[in-house]
Amino acid sequence: MRGSPTILHLDMDAFYASVEQAAKPSLRGKPVVVGGIGPRGVVATASYEARRFGVHSAMPTAQARRRTPHAAFLVPRFTVYREISERVMALLAALSPLVEPLSLDEAFVDLAAGGAAGTAAEARAVGEELRGRIAVGTGVTGSVGLAGSKMLAKIASELAKPDGLVLIEPGTERDLLAPLPVRTLPGIGPATAEALRRAGLHTVGELADAGADELVRLLGRAHGQAVHAMAMGRDDRPVVAERDTKSVSVEDTFDTDVTDRARVRLEVARLADRCTARLRAAGRSGRTVVLKVRRYDFTTLTRSETLRGPTDDPAVVREAAARLLDGVDTTDGVRLLGVGVSGLAGFTQEDLFAQAAVRSTGEAEPVPVGGEPAAADPPAEPHAPERVWLPGIDVTHARHGPGWVQGSGVGRVTVRFERPGGPPGRALTFRVDDPELTRSEPLPLVADQRSSTPPSGAASRPKSASGGGAIPGTSSP
Repeated sequence: MRGSPTILHLDMDAFYASVEQAAKPSLRGKPVVVGGIGPRGVVATASYEARRFGVHSAMPTAQARRRTPHAAFLVPRFTVYREISERVMALLAALSPLVEPLSLDEAFVDLAAGGAAGTAAEARAVGEELRGRIAVGTGVTGSVGLAGSKMLAKIASELAKPDGLVLIEPGTERDLLAPLPVRTLPGIGPATAEALRRAGLHTVGELADAGADELVRLLGRAHGQAVHAMAMGRDDRPVVAERDTKSVSVEDTFDTDVTDRARVRLEVARLADRCTARLRAAGRSGRTVVLKVRRYDFTTLTRSETLRGPTDDPAVVREAAARLLDGVDTTDGVRLLGVGVSGLAGFTQEDLFAQAAVRSTGEAEPVPVGGEPAAADPPAEPHAPERVWLPGIDVTHARHGPGWVQGSGVGRVTVRFERPGGPPGRALTFRVDDPELTRSEPLPLVADQRSSTPPSGAASRPKSASGGGAIPGTSSP
């Protein structure tokens, strides 16, 4: 626990949905839901306008539609999100060599390690300028938390949302934490919260007052001691620049249960190819192949096989996944399939003779997938043929220019023609086979304004919105 709030936590505000609102002027200020749009789709992110109706991430899309039938439901465009994330992470890297990314839209930064800040005033100035640079450089906003520990910095950024900054002054940590619900603390999920509720413990302050011995009795030694330390505001975890990836995996959820065994085998082979493509892109190999099968009744089975050595060979991973599938009954239907590789290494075991199926000639036998060799990992966006118009995808019309698909059905597709930064555009409807309408690359949200110059303080920071009123134990701009 530090004596100055020099650990920064950045969390972009409703990231995917905010990017879509920035890219599509007609959606500004309106409910937007990004995620799977099929019958079994799941919400990835909801805009704050949609959250007012109770829509949240991980909610089934069908339920979200019932709550906000007037919202725009869009498929994710991960290529765009990654590009914006890279801009944000470049700004963070200019502040300090110690940046710990947690996801595309979230990261910790050790400001003291980079010399960007050593006092509360300096940290606030850096945080404010960072927020301004993010807004100008990406067209979307992020919330910043500043504190003397990672746990408190993350809590502060949650309190700052949306588009704000909260700094927790040293010495005020316990007063801030005391009234918050126990679920605020990391590592306390629904089951732990229920066990604490049965014991009459509802707030973080009550956890601190209960003492370590009582929490050990309720939760076990390791978990109980950790929860008590967090309730007391203690967290000595350092910001770690490199987060070691322990596994690489891919999975697909099907709109309808897959019962055909031949198709299940084909899907597993395709997933194995995608998984090994990701392995190779990361310059890694792995020793353990994992198969995940979620059946029609939502039961999930996981099977694994450890090879003689690490590999990134698609044929080896396909064959291992196929062997694992042989031991799983899929007769009644499969909702989800996944293939992963763990036990990662930075090299490949060259002697794979005993791992691959071998012909009498001694050559490894290839396993064809749809008659085509394994290719690079496909885009993360839902794959669709050229003439399938998913809502939210980028298109261009030979006469009307660039736009995005607003919706389609009964042989028609409606396109909204507008550009990022411009006024809301008009919507026109075409036949789905209109030869003048094609898929296109996304338009940039803003001009490329990436800069290696780190934020330097309040004197030069761009003016930006404040994060609301002061919270006891915190200070806001």
